[in-house]
Amino acid sequence: MRIQINGEVRDCLDSLSVASLLEQLGMKPDRVAVELNRAIVPREKWDETGLSEGDRLEIVHFVGGGCTLWPKALLKELT
Repeated sequence: MRIQINGEVRDCLDSLSVASLLEQLGMKPDRVAVELNRAIVPREKWDETGLSEGDRLEIVHFVGGGCTLWPKALLKELT
């Protein structure tokens, strides 16, 4: 079947769930949010939410981090 992931059309296996698609794509489930046909899919529903021909998914990655280079003046104030 054909589905669209983040605007890119892809061919994938029939009877695929959101959870199995994320696994196939090598995505860590704890670091993404999934929207299916403009509706957010709760994480606890990923296993039971099947995909169909023509579905549109948006998969958003959470990225953490921050600045590791503190200005010297600020570091002085903190110590």
